[in-house]
Amino acid sequence: MATYGLVLTGGGARAAYQAGAIHALAELAGVRKLPFRVLAGVSAGAINAAFLAAHADDFPRAARMLRDFWHRLTPDHVYRTDMPRLAAIGSSWLRDLSLGGLLGASPTNFLLDTAPLRGLLAERLPLTRIGEHLSTGRLRGLAVTATIISPAPPSPSSRPTPKPVRGCGAPARATHEVRLEHVLASAAIPLFFPPVAIDGAFHGDGCVRMHAPTSPAIHLGADRLLAIGIRYARTGDQTLQLNDEARSDRLAVADIVGVLLNAVFLDSLEADLELLERINRTIAHVPLERHADIPGRLRAIPVLALQPSQDLGRMAVDQYDEFPRVVRYLLRGIGATGERGWDLLSYLAFEPGYVRRLLELGYSDVMARRDELTAFLADL
Repeated sequence: MATYGLVLTGGGARAAYQAGAIHALAELAGVRKLPFRVLAGVSAGAINAAFLAAHADDFPRAARMLRDFWHRLTPDHVYRTDMPRLAAIGSSWLRDLSLGGLLGASPTNFLLDTAPLRGLLAERLPLTRIGEHLSTGRLRGLAVTATIISPAPPSPSSRPTPKPVRGCGAPARATHEVRLEHVLASAAIPLFFPPVAIDGAFHGDGCVRMHAPTSPAIHLGADRLLAIGIRYARTGDQTLQLNDEARSDRLAVADIVGVLLNAVFLDSLEADLELLERINRTIAHVPLERHADIPGRLRAIPVLALQPSQDLGRMAVDQYDEFPRVVRYLLRGIGATGERGWDLLSYLAFEPGYVRRLLELGYSDVMARRDELTAFLADL
């Protein structure tokens, strides 16, 4: 029996697409126990992966609960939208940019306060159950990836010592028992969400330096992978059309940030899957009796990728007016409006209308490939 792994990469609100896809997968799989014994989540995909890991004993129920979690989400559940808090953050940025370090205050490093998300996940995400599922064998492993932004200073030996990842050649990678801080750190969009302190070091979004999103799942023992991303594969004509529409004599900060976030969240999975497929093709040409001689313990890993059938950035075009008024004011200040900055908006648009459209798209995309997915999951 194959060990299936589920890889979830994401960024902000776009990860709702994965929740819709998982809801459909639960219907197709037709099994009670979680079919993916290895889970790997990065950025907002870490929330989805941790949610499934905590409910590994009942996949259909976990899928419904995850869908309901996203279905009921609003911006107020993710970040503070009240004027006093946003004004305080804005004032801090103004102070830092105009006076530098003259006042000696701690520098500001985020635009939106995600205290509500911390409270919501603490209430809805029973991470303590993950250990139970690992001990019973329902779950083989959960990987949640975050990026170390600042190294921890020398500290007493009482701080938990991470364990090296078995079979992983990168010494900077290590394991801990997954805590809420790990999930929050993995989902902390650079500059917009605050970095999270873990054992004395600040951590941020796991996608920032994640060049191989499938690697954690493979090192945890998965030998078949389903990867759900958030990138829409444009055709050449669509890319040319988008370039024509983007012509302008003005360039806003929102345009630049949107491109940067796309580079962080969208490119790594596609490149990693291409590399994995190339390795699979190479191994297929090696005679079976010579597989033991392949260096680096390389092995063929069948992989199926699921990506959106529509551009999630374009789907956010009409969401600007749905943002809370004070957040619209902040976004307009960096050039994001109803006419531009769609990609940036799509990562922050935790609006019910947008989120529910992503849930529906994820569900329909899975159902459109139900025969292919059913065949892929046949070795459960």
